[in-house]
Amino acid sequence: MSYQRFVALGDSCTEGLDDLHPNGLHYRGWADLVAARMAADQPGFRYANLGVRGRRLDQIVVEQLPTAAELRPDLIALFGGGNDVMTRGFDPEVVAGRVDEAVRGCSELGARVVVFTLSDLSGRMPVALRMRPRIEALNAAIHAAARTYGALVVDLWDDEAARDLRYFGPDRLHLGEHGHRRLAAHLLRRLDLPYEPAWLEPLPGAPARPGLRAHATWVWQEVLPVAVSRIRNRIVGRSPGDGMFPKRPELLPVLADEVDAWTRVPAPENA
Repeated sequence: MSYQRFVALGDSCTEGLDDLHPNGLHYRGWADLVAARMAADQPGFRYANLGVRGRRLDQIVVEQLPTAAELRPDLIALFGGGNDVMTRGFDPEVVAGRVDEAVRGCSELGARVVVFTLSDLSGRMPVALRMRPRIEALNAAIHAAARTYGALVVDLWDDEAARDLRYFGPDRLHLGEHGHRRLAAHLLRRLDLPYEPAWLEPLPGAPARPGLRAHATWVWQEVLPVAVSRIRNRIVGRSPGDGMFPKRPELLPVLADEVDAWTRVPAPENA
């Protein structure tokens, strides 16, 4: 099946953190890569990215779905839920309701809908062991909503790359360059569309295993600043993405220079 109007919804992962665009001005990410590959085979293809960092599923429904409806896509990819599971006072029933509302809203637009489960954080972030039951609850809700509304699921829970830090950014949470390429290939394969097989090949060599010093540095430089920022935002009633706007809010053609910049494959580095 071919698609002409692709809209990506979601949070920081959809926005493209931590896959910096070659121009250094904004992030690239899996959705850009998917769009570039699809545009190579489909004249007239257009793409919009409405993802904004920090957004929960209920915010995605209110802020992004109305815009998506105006764009009349024939393909929607929704990546969300990560901020919901990290919310203080997490309630699995509340989050399941948000998942159902988001997937239902996407399906009502008449497009092919693709959703994603989250990978297991505990293999690369030992301090995140308490998050595992939350992610399992979120993933179960995603599978249930996909069955109800006929959405496709890209299931990342058991992806072996989740335990290789070379696929992730410095915070070990957001995907890096190689992680976004892998996710793009997963999505294209799920859609039965051409993809770059190399993006699903394991990175060469064995991933480095961080020692105690590396773990301590990660906690000091990545975990604590985020925790402090979340506390400050909670006090003043702000969300992490407040004041941010989608990087590609309109359906636009994917230009040849974008294809080249988005799909250039970097050399892997040991984490």
